[in-house]
Amino acid sequence: MFHFANPDILYALIAIPLLALLHYGTNYVRRRRLLRYGDTNLLRALMPDASYWRLEVKFWLVNLALASLIICLARPQKGLKSETSTRYGIEANIALDVSNSMLAQDVSPSRLDKSKMLISNMVEHMAEDKVGLVVYAGDAFTQLPLTTDYVSAQMFLDNITPALIPVQGTDIARAITLAAQGFTDKEGVGRAIFVITDGEDNEGGAVEAARKANEQGILVFVLGVGSPDGAPIPQPSGGFIVDNEGKTVVSHLNEQMCQEIAQAGGGAYIYVSNSSSAQSTLQEYIDKMQKGELGVMHFDSYDEHFPEFAWAAIILLLLDIFLLARKNQRLSRINLFSMSNRHIGILLAIMLFIPVSSFAQSETARRNIRDGNKIYRKAVDLGADTTVVKRQQSLFSDALTLYKKAVEQDPRDARAYYNLGNACMMTGQLDSAMANFDVASKLETNKLRVAHSFHNMGVIRQQQHQFSEAIEHYKDALRRNPDDDETRYNLALCLHQLKKQQQEQNQQQQQQQDQQGGADKNKQKDDKSEEKSDQQKQEQQKPEDAQKQPAEQKEAQPVEEDDEKMSRENAEQMLEAAKREEQRTQDKVNRRRQLPQRRQLEKQW
Repeated sequence: MFHFANPDILYALIAIPLLALLHYGTNYVRRRRLLRYGDTNLLRALMPDASYWRLEVKFWLVNLALASLIICLARPQKGLKSETSTRYGIEANIALDVSNSMLAQDVSPSRLDKSKMLISNMVEHMAEDKVGLVVYAGDAFTQLPLTTDYVSAQMFLDNITPALIPVQGTDIARAITLAAQGFTDKEGVGRAIFVITDGEDNEGGAVEAARKANEQGILVFVLGVGSPDGAPIPQPSGGFIVDNEGKTVVSHLNEQMCQEIAQAGGGAYIYVSNSSSAQSTLQEYIDKMQKGELGVMHFDSYDEHFPEFAWAAIILLLLDIFLLARKNQRLSRINLFSMSNRHIGILLAIMLFIPVSSFAQSETARRNIRDGNKIYRKAVDLGADTTVVKRQQSLFSDALTLYKKAVEQDPRDARAYYNLGNACMMTGQLDSAMANFDVASKLETNKLRVAHSFHNMGVIRQQQHQFSEAIEHYKDALRRNPDDDETRYNLALCLHQLKKQQQEQNQQQQQQQDQQGGADKNKQKDDKSEEKSDQQKQEQQKPEDAQKQPAEQKEAQPVEEDDEKMSRENAEQMLEAAKREEQRTQDKVNRRRQLPQRRQLEKQW
């Protein structure tokens, strides 16, 4: 399907019908004047070489040439062609401290929020670099592997809170080690770890970890957030965190520790305050790093078709030049411009405007997509600042409206559905997003964009904890784009989450069964105690009968035998429950032994 890169230029085609009105109006006036000189037949005899239809054809040749030039300037495009581009940049892994001490507000609005704003601005200035994200406290894990998908990086950054890691404390060494393992093996590429922390290292070994990273060719930069004077750590429920003695904890920025880590890592220490100086200093260090070849990027571009219209305009103008306005005596017998062909010019004009009118609706849809993309990018550029959330959501809603109009105007445009799905995701309309991504995956012919649609569908299902469906979507995405590291990482994470979910469900079912078994035991014990109490009451009420009739005591022995039988059953049930509990305990111990041994943290902030 044709579309135009500069559709606004097509408005110049309005000049052609205006020129036609001027032309026919002038001819009408000219004929009226000729009639003043004499009869029509007489005038035709006096001007035997004059040709009215030659003038008409020459006029429409010029107009068609003009129309071709206008369409040429509008740059008609059709189809896609694949192109490749080599990407040059650096690899940067960001290690962000998410311990409770990062909630201190000695830096506005807080240490953690300031760090997230710093990372957001850093990502916005990246063009072809790869960025990854590691979050850590008493433990560390990779939040986002190295990627060039800066939009996903911003989305992951928004969801970072201290609740991500249950083990509190600050283990900088583990964060540096994990970040160093996330780099690729490409040579000639600048690699750096940017550790953002307040310097309260509870575990130790950070200097040694930075030195080992530097030996691998990785620079370690440390961004110290906070103030040496310190500040209390607020709690979400109100008040401040206190230590074991009941005293309010004051978290201080340990600049000496930060400087030692940066020196051992071959990088630099940057102090982060309320000003923007840290941002500019950080960007200077990034610009000085060696940029190497990160890979070849494949992308599709539209095939230009303006040369065809340019050649058409040239040919039409040449025909106009060589076509004489008067009749040729040698060709007078061949009447190409007889009365039967009077409508040639009109037909040519109609043939010109039919394709133009057919493009109008699709061009309007593409214009809405372009306008929606501008608004969408503007919303993304606002970053993760909580003060602009309302403004950001408003922009996403405006973009969503434009994408909906584009879908209504051109229901076969896969890009409109894909963009509409993204806008629905950003506004929280996940079901609508799924529906639009599904339509986009069916209409789209480009495998890469189909893979993106399936990837986003997988992200939505993963957020909804529907891990089985998410796994299938990620697999569909990898079938179209096997080189997508982000999809492969999400698939692995989703498989782990599904396994964990199944284990939790099995544990819940086991607990319910154990509780039900315990209830049955208690019921049996209650029934047995009631029987014993009834028997005792009967014996107390009739002591004399019991003495007179010893045979009745023998008859009561089967009750005691039943009591012994019930006790054995209870014992077997209790033994089975104990075995199950012991097995679960052994499983937990074995899993714990497989994990790296870590000492108990004294500090929980």
